[in-house]
Amino acid sequence: MHKDSYWMRRFKQHLALAAASIVIVSLAYTATPPPDVRHRLSMATAYAGLIFLAASLCLGPWNVLRRKPNPISFDLRRDVGIWTGILAIVHMAIGLTVHLRGRMWMYFFKSLHPIHLQNKQFGFANFTGLAAALLFVMLLAISNDYSLRALKTQRWKFLQRWAYAAFALTVAHGIAYQLIEKRHRPWVLISAWIMVAAGAAQFIGWVHARRRINHGRG
Repeated sequence: MHKDSYWMRRFKQHLALAAASIVIVSLAYTATPPPDVRHRLSMATAYAGLIFLAASLCLGPWNVLRRKPNPISFDLRRDVGIWTGILAIVHMAIGLTVHLRGRMWMYFFKSLHPIHLQNKQFGFANFTGLAAALLFVMLLAISNDYSLRALKTQRWKFLQRWAYAAFALTVAHGIAYQLIEKRHRPWVLISAWIMVAAGAAQFIGWVHARRRINHGRG
């Protein structure tokens, strides 16, 4: 493939993913009750990021189920992962302004805001969210060909597998905030469906991959 056409395809792919993220954020924002704009944006970017994260985790198993090649890294999964990271970071930046109105440091230091941090669910939700965000920053940093070449395949793949930990932390963070904010049932069901779908896809893909390996040995 000609280099120019390759980058044009990647550019169009990113435009499509950007448009999809805007649509999802807009729909989630509209569905969130007013009047708090920051809370609505936090919710909207959270659910958009969760959808993109689930999609990125489903692409590999989807290749396995279709008996298609499933390389260490391929452009669509990488690009979806990039937008997952962008949405996660935007969500964190907005979310840290919701409950304490911009005093972000108070989310993590009990001595600065003991009333909030005495709520164990609140502290758990904040720290799992922070850990997930840091992992997404790392994953964004390695989502390029230069990192893959510099780190070599084995080390790069080791770091990339931290996406599963980021997913687990995101799930824990999301469930904790659903309990804290007493979210309405539709929001809980939507997030549960997305989480279960991503987990089921990973499990089914793993089972099929093991079967193929065992069949090849036989």
